[in-house]
Amino acid sequence: MPTDSRYAILFEPVKIGPKTAKNRFYQVPHCNGGGYRDPSAVAEMRRTKAEGGWGVIFTEQTEIHPTSEITPFIEQHLWEDKDIPALAAMAEAMKSGGALAGIQLAYSGINGPNLYSREVPLAVTGGPILTFTSDPVQARTMDREDIRDLRRWFRNAFRRSQTAGFDLICLYGAHGFGILQHFLSRATNHRTDEYGGSLENRARFLREIVEEAREETRGELAISLRLSLHEGGAFGFSNAELRDFIEMHGELPDIWDLAHGTWEACSGTSRFKPEGAQEDLVAGIKALTPKPVVGVGRFTSADAMVRQIRAGVLDFIGAARPSIADPFLPKKIEEGRFEDIRECIGCNICVSGDMTGGISRCTQNTAFMEEWRKGWHPERARPKGPSGSVLVVGAGPAGLEAALQAGRRGYAVTLAEATTVLGGRVAKERTLPGLAAWGRVADYRTGQMAPMTNVEIYRDSSLSADDVLAMGAEHVAIATGASWRRDAVARLHLHPIPTDAAMPVYSPDDLMAGIGPTGGRVMLYDDDHFYMGSVMAEVLAARGCQVDFVTPAAKVAEWAENTLEQAIIMRRLLEIGVRVHLSKAPEAIGPKEVTLGCTWTGAASALAADAVVMVTSRLPHDALYHDLRARQAEWADAGVKSVQLIGDAAAPGPIAWATYAGRRFAEELDTTDDRGDTPRFRREVAGLEPGPSRLP
Repeated sequence: MPTDSRYAILFEPVKIGPKTAKNRFYQVPHCNGGGYRDPSAVAEMRRTKAEGGWGVIFTEQTEIHPTSEITPFIEQHLWEDKDIPALAAMAEAMKSGGALAGIQLAYSGINGPNLYSREVPLAVTGGPILTFTSDPVQARTMDREDIRDLRRWFRNAFRRSQTAGFDLICLYGAHGFGILQHFLSRATNHRTDEYGGSLENRARFLREIVEEAREETRGELAISLRLSLHEGGAFGFSNAELRDFIEMHGELPDIWDLAHGTWEACSGTSRFKPEGAQEDLVAGIKALTPKPVVGVGRFTSADAMVRQIRAGVLDFIGAARPSIADPFLPKKIEEGRFEDIRECIGCNICVSGDMTGGISRCTQNTAFMEEWRKGWHPERARPKGPSGSVLVVGAGPAGLEAALQAGRRGYAVTLAEATTVLGGRVAKERTLPGLAAWGRVADYRTGQMAPMTNVEIYRDSSLSADDVLAMGAEHVAIATGASWRRDAVARLHLHPIPTDAAMPVYSPDDLMAGIGPTGGRVMLYDDDHFYMGSVMAEVLAARGCQVDFVTPAAKVAEWAENTLEQAIIMRRLLEIGVRVHLSKAPEAIGPKEVTLGCTWTGAASALAADAVVMVTSRLPHDALYHDLRARQAEWADAGVKSVQLIGDAAAPGPIAWATYAGRRFAEELDTTDDRGDTPRFRREVAGLEPGPSRLP
């Protein structure tokens, strides 16, 4: 039982059909960019959560058949028996800490372009494939024989899931991605046969699949239905219709897993969605069914979790992103170690790993997806090497993480910060509209270091090369950050453009310092394409400025599609009156106007402006590093063994790139360096199948 009785309800065992979860902490399915490509990395990531005390742990989306796959996204496959061993290893990892192991089975239907399998896509009702990437492919409407085939393919997946050792099967019908939702929704189901029309008919396939899951697994596995709380649109599967469906089929699954209708709405960033944002949509549903209900809401507060349970909103606290940020969240709540919780900041960098086909990462948990690849652990530190002392210069995200992890390893750490505030860029960005939660990056790390006797922190301590050498630290990390440029140099313009000195030109750093226009017409140029341009537009609008948002891209904040924010950002800009100029870029800045060029035709146009704000690229603060490198001959006499440039000072990027750089510095202290001749991480290489037989 937990040390604080207020949270005892979170640790009660709860039955899910034939299985019993040891507590109410339920890691809902989430992607990670590993999928079929990195099975050992994914398994070890889930094993860490088992160690952290989760009661239920699920895989990511697992595709059951090659007629429905969503390349370029890298998900799990359960297409044939040869896929079982990798999934069995994952199930074993999940159960290692007493959790129930769940697998999410998906058939994507009209969302599956089949770019890898090259099979003809099948859908409830045919039409263009609905994906993030507008693939020029259409799906064929399934006939009755196709539906019988699909039922058989699901049965095969049920059998394979049981063989692999899973305890629960999640049938995916949420976020618009699963064929179960496509049957239920009038938006995607235009059928006139027994599978279309009335809600009872549209639910027929789902009922058949659940019945066959029980039959195929002999009732030994629990069945979860993951459905959308509200799809939206004139014909979407609405919250009212979901409630009708649950009232009609209250005992159909063993647990109802409910999530908002689209992925963007369900997994909104903290900038746009508060904790527990889906409560209004799920409240009251428990009264419609005798089966338990799990819901999500980026829960990080134990008090908020308890309130959801006691108020009868949920039976299980569902979490994806909070379980990534802190795999040990349940154990820390149980042990009363609230100050040690590594709270999710809701930045959705984890999502970007899946969206880009890369490996996922987390701003807060630098060990995420590196548990197997690099042997990193979110809680346990490796013993230090033979060296004794470390100096970290700069207390931004990279410096804080470097100092924390080196201190945990047992090194004597000195952290020197040139200003009076710890946090670097996050200390500034946390003051911006919607980004307050990002301050947790600094708060967690400074809080963790505060009681460490082997870590000394000095503020208001700007160091020169002489100072560094005089301190005699064996290993030095230069984490001095970067500053935004005030010119147009970024992706489109590789050199500065003509600029009249009479035009005031500002950077995001200026605006964050309270400098810059407080009215008038401002041209904001965004060639960064992530969040900063739109946040600066909000700052300017709040100051009473008339903002012209100029970008060479075809849409604003285009990289924010990878964090599920792009459409929300566009809507926000329009709502606050920002005028958007797409596929345009400044070619020259005059005293009272900016000459814009069309990025397609080169056609020029004039835009009146009283001031300009450039959100383009950043200049690393690397002068100290280069000063030290120029004096490398003095290192040995000063006792210095290594000097490394890390984080934004080396190569500016998102905050998650900086915290990762800090962790890597600390992890690689006193290790051999082959100068990059081999990968610094483990990877799995596909085995070769026998070649095809020769045709006559």
